[in-house]
Parts: sequence; C-alpha cells; structure tokens
Amino acid sequence: MFRLQNFGWLRHRTVQIACAVLLVAVAAADAVHAANNSVQGAPKKEDGGYDTDAPNAILIEASSGSILFEKNADQLTAPSTMQKLMTLEVVLNAIQKGELKLSDDYKVSTNAWRKGGAPSIGPKMFAAINSRILIDDLLRGVMITNGNDACIVLAEGMSGSEQAFTERMTKRARELGLTQATFGNVTGMPDPNNKMTVREIAKVARHIVLNYPEQYQLFKEREFTWSRVKQQNLNPLLASMTSADGFMAGATKDGGYGMVGSAFQNGQRLIVVVNGVDDPDDRVTEAKKLLEWGFRNFETRVLFAPKQLVGYARVFGGETRSVALSSTIPITVMVQRNGTDKLIARIVYNGPLPAPVEPGKPVGMLRVLRNNNVAVEAPLQTMDAVGVGSTTRRAFDGVSELVGGFFRTSIGKL
Repeated sequence: MFRLQNFGWLRHRTVQIACAVLLVAVAAADAVHAANNSVQGAPKKEDGGYDTDAPNAILIEASSGSILFEKNADQLTAPSTMQKLMTLEVVLNAIQKGELKLSDDYKVSTNAWRKGGAPSIGPKMFAAINSRILIDDLLRGVMITNGNDACIVLAEGMSGSEQAFTERMTKRARELGLTQATFGNVTGMPDPNNKMTVREIAKVARHIVLNYPEQYQLFKEREFTWSRVKQQNLNPLLASMTSADGFMAGATKDGGYGMVGSAFQNGQRLIVVVNGVDDPDDRVTEAKKLLEWGFRNFETRVLFAPKQLVGYARVFGGETRSVALSSTIPITVMVQRNGTDKLIARIVYNGPLPAPVEPGKPVGMLRVLRNNNVAVEAPLQTMDAVGVGSTTRRAFDGVSELVGGFFRTSIGKL
C-alpha cells in the first residue's frame, strides 16, 4: 500500500495524496530493488532483488514509464550505435512538425560516403556517392541496417553538416529531459563527446515508441536491400525473442557491447537497455533475461483515472486555500504480481500558487517511489478555478508566508 509523507509547506513542496486514496492495494511479488541513484548497482538475488551481469542496465514499461529495474543507470558511457536513436528522433520530430516529408530526398555527399559508406568501417546501407535517396529509405537504412552513411546523409541534408546536426541533437535532448547526454557525431562511432546514460537511452526509446508509432514499425522489418546489397536486420534480439520488435545493438572499444530492445507481450511493452558487456552474445542474453523477468513478474495497475482527484496544492491569496489536482491521462504503475509492493506517492510542485488560478494549469507532478527509487512520474494540473481572495485573506496568507519563510531560513542555517 502507499505510505504517504508530508514534508510541510516548503517552497518546493511535497504534499500527501487525497484522503480518499490514502490506501491503495497493489499486487506484487518479492520486493524489487533498484539501484539507489543508479551508482551503487542493484542488490543481489540473495538480497531479494534481481541482478544482471551487464555493468549498466535499465528495464522500463513503455506506457507508464515505470522503472522495473536499474543498475548504474545514470553513469555516462559510450552509447555506440544506440546513440542513433537520438539522431532518428530529431528527424522524426521534424517530420511530425511538417518540416520534412518522407518523400523528400537528400544527396549522398563524398563526406557521407567516405565516413559512413562503402569505404568505411561499421554498419552501412551502401548509399552510392552523389545519389539522391528518399528520407523514407534513409530511415530504413538507419533502423534496419544501422547505416552510418544514412545517418550522415540525413544530418547533412537537414542541417548542412554533421557538426551542426549534433548541436540540434543536444538541444532536442535537453527538451526531452536528457540532462547529461552529449554528442560528437550522429553515428555513435568512437568520439570522446559521445556520452549517454542507459536511462537516457531508454527515455529516447520510449519517446519514439509513444510518439512515432508508425515509424517504429520499421525496426522489426527483417531485411533491407539497397544498391543490390541485401542485409538482414542487425538487431540480434529479433531472432532470439519472438515478441521482440525493435531498436538496435552496437559496440565500441570504450563502451563495450550494448543494445536497446523492446518486446510486446499480453498487452504490455517493455524496453530494456544494457551496456558495457564484454561479449556480443552476452548482451543479447542479459537483455532477454531482463525482459522475460519483467513480463513474468510484473503487471500494470491503474492508480488514478483521468480527471480523478489526486491531491491538492496550496494557493496564496485566493478565495480558497487550496486547489484540487488531477491528471489528463491514466496514472499507472507496474507492480509485482504476487505480494505487496510498498510505494510512496508524493505530489511535488513549486508553491504556493498565486491567485487567481485557472483550471487546467500545469502544477508539478505525482512522483511514485518504490524502495526510494522513482517508479513513475506523471504531470498534474488544476481541476478548478480559484479567484482572488479578500483583502483579509491575502493579508493573512502574506503573514503566513513571511513567518514560514523566516522559519525555513532559520532551519537552513542550523
């Protein structure tokens, strides 16, 4: 059941959930522990957790973003081919916004051909020099064959140069909440500036699944032919797991062997990322084991329906002293099937909110923690309008905030 905590009226507030949902039963098996801040590693099996031989790993549920397992998930590593997900996201986002069309074409420059094509080392779609290729085909070249040449052609076509495109990648990454990722190129080939965490890779992967479902289907196409060269899909998980249907694998000397994969079973989609593995077969084995463990042990539970009352936020100078909060989408979390997961649910926001308050105003988030690690986060918004209160009410709130601010300052100096 939920254990709710109230940390008082701090500037960055954590408030308890509405009384009507103080106790929410959830089914679960033995407690699953994730790495605390991802730096110490996950507990061993004998301690009641799950372990993997992969140095860096994360397993999430796609719909809710629930984190089922993590190990060193915030450690920056060389992402190798998995970095191409960020390259793809920039292109797919531009298509979604109408800046590009799948029927547009780009020229294969000498640079793209030399660095990523036939003369180069690494995966390629065999784009012919000086030819023009539709964006639709370039996407297949990246998503099926991991083509470095396809990535560079897309980058040069969209931004004029690979370097300019990496700047666009960084900007877009920050918009998606990737705070640590840096990019030295668009292919993931060895470069000291290519750094991502497995959590960030999983976040991009989930974003692609949820926001570009039609293009995501390209990941599962089994072969791709270009320039009379037929290539099999380079994602080894597709041949190892029947329910797997997406993403890619790669390796660099600095980052080791890694992969990001996804599988769909019984209405659930899980996404796994592993990195730093010493052997190419082991990365597939570890990714598959994590996915199978997740499907076997977890199920989805709805915590709050859309528009259902979740809790309250404090209002300053309003007709009422608080406003109700809800979510526009269902708030779900993955829980273990046979047992009781102890979750902590908190509403986190910056407040109090100054009156007037309009309905539908975004206000912080609901953060659900499992064993002190974030299991899921969901944005919240106000359910009602709150008008400006009387002069007496505003004066009272002003004095309350003044005293509260003095108290916070005094505590901070202790």
